[in-house]
Amino acid sequence: MEKVKFTGDKKVPMKTFLAAAERRFIDRNVRKFPLWIEGYHLTLTTILWSVGVIVFGYLAKNNVHWLWLSSLMLFMQWFTDCFDGALGRHRDTGIPKWGFFMDHLLDFIFMACIFIGYSFLLEGIHREIILWMIPVFGTFMVSSFLSFGATGDFKITYMGTGPTEIRIWFIVLNTVLIFLGIKWIEKFMLPILIISLVVLCVVIFRTQKYIWKIDMQDKANRTK
Repeated sequence: MEKVKFTGDKKVPMKTFLAAAERRFIDRNVRKFPLWIEGYHLTLTTILWSVGVIVFGYLAKNNVHWLWLSSLMLFMQWFTDCFDGALGRHRDTGIPKWGFFMDHLLDFIFMACIFIGYSFLLEGIHREIILWMIPVFGTFMVSSFLSFGATGDFKITYMGTGPTEIRIWFIVLNTVLIFLGIKWIEKFMLPILIISLVVLCVVIFRTQKYIWKIDMQDKANRTK
């Protein structure tokens, strides 16, 4: 039986404001890593960054300036995530199937840890709302993986937004929280959750519509 070629390491070209600049940054710097660092080392560092955002979120309960280090964790996760796959492809030493599994599993864990870190700053219903963000944002990721399984196209950007832009949003949020305090964000928690759910429904509707069209075309071809 012929084996299907794995394409999980080849994402659909990202169409975001920062995608081109990020690609140039990676191409210019991927050769600068020392030989003893491999792509899988960079993938596994997300464990450290995940622990960091929880620890610094917890410490920020008493001193909000710990969020600067939460932002550093976001930056470091972006940096290592940029280069883990690129390094393996550049040296032809990549392990794409393991990388696909571990990279995206750890991306989910990191995302969940971000919201857990924020939950320490909130109380009551607002803490519950921030924790509800975990399954909502997790469903975006699940939708992406299931769409890849159905179509063979691995897409991680939606509506002009990708992982890099989301990390920047969190860094901006941390900065605003440091200078303006925590209380002001509480009035926006429920609208943010509702907007996230609406966007999720739009993404899922568009994705299933695209997959339905593929199925209908395949069905039509079979009946010719």
